[in-house]
Amino acid sequence: MGIFSRMTDIINSNINSLLDQAEDPEKMIRLIIQEMEDTLVEVRSSSARVLADRKTAARRLEQVQEEADSWEEKAKLAINKGREDLARAALQEKHAIEDELATVAAELKATDDHIAQLNEEVSQLQQKLTDAKAKQKALMMRSKTVESRIKVKRQMHREALDGAFQRFEHFERRMDTLESQLESMDVGHDVPPDLAAEIDALEENERISDELARLKSSMDGKPEQS
Repeated sequence: MGIFSRMTDIINSNINSLLDQAEDPEKMIRLIIQEMEDTLVEVRSSSARVLADRKTAARRLEQVQEEADSWEEKAKLAINKGREDLARAALQEKHAIEDELATVAAELKATDDHIAQLNEEVSQLQQKLTDAKAKQKALMMRSKTVESRIKVKRQMHREALDGAFQRFEHFERRMDTLESQLESMDVGHDVPPDLAAEIDALEENERISDELARLKSSMDGKPEQS
C-alpha cells in the first residue's frame, strides 16, 4: 500500500470503533499513534520530493516560455526584413514549443493540486494524531483511576473481613465467659435434688437416733423419782 493511500485510510478510520473492538485499548492506541507518526515522517519525506519536482517543473515552464517568446521575436524580425518564409518557420517552432509549454503547465498545475491536497491531508492527519494522543491520555487516566478504585475496594474488603473476624472472636470470648459462669453455677449441684434430700433425711434421722440412744442410756442410769 502506498504512503498516500495509507494516510487516507488512517484519516478515514474511526479510532473509537477500533478501540471498542480492541482487547487491549491502551496497546491499540499506542499502535495507532505509532502508525500515524511513522506515516507523517514518510509523507514529509515524499512531500519534499514533490516540492523539488514542482520547482523543476516551474523552471522548465519558464524556460519553454522564454523559447516561445524568442521564436516570436525572431518571426517579427523576419517580417521586418521581408523574409516571410523565415517568419513562418519561426512561428512553426513557436507553435511546437507552445505544445510542450501546455504539457509542462498542465504537469505543474497537477503538481500544485497534489501539493494542496497533500497539505490538507497532512493537516487532517496531524489533527487525527492530536486526537489520538488525547484519547491515549484519557485512557491512561481512566486506567489509573480504575486501578486506584480496585485497590480501595480490596482494602475495604480486607478491613471488612478483619472486622468480621474481630466480631467473631469477641463473640467466642463472650460465649466462653457465659459458659464458664454457667459451669460455676453447677458446682456442688451435681447430685440430683431428690437424692440429696433423701441423703439429708437419712443423716438427720441418724442424728436423731443417736440422740435418742444417748438419752435412753442416760435415763437408764438414773433412779426413778416418786
